Amino acid sequence: MKSHPLPILIVAILFIIVGLGGFLNHIMDFFESSEKFYMTLLVQLLRILAIVSGILLLRANNSGRWLSIAWILSHIIIGALNSTFQFIAHIVLLIVVSILLFLPVSSAYFQNKKQILK
Repeated sequence: MKSHPLPILIVAILFIIVGLGGFLNHIMDFFESSEKFYMTLLVQLLRILAIVSGILLLRANNSGRWLSIAWILSHIIIGALNSTFQFIAHIVLLIVVSILLFLPVSSAYFQNKKQILK
């Protein structure tokens, strides 16, 4: 089995750690208030999507690349509602992750999926 390119490995591990950490951090929110139940559910679903995108990236699935971009885009919108700093920080994160996911070595990784998984 060929190894994963370093940019893909970095982004995938980042998404899995952020998703898992956030999920575990907010799990107790379900038991605090019934008023926030749907908001907590939405937050947890976003955390699960981060984990799924990281796993898809590791499996050389191109949809993982696009799910990662969509996940960060959703955080740009959320960040814009919270503060200017969060908004700008997520834009910078989107730029960095997009560059890493669309480097030539990364694109070749997704195109050669059959060779990687053998």
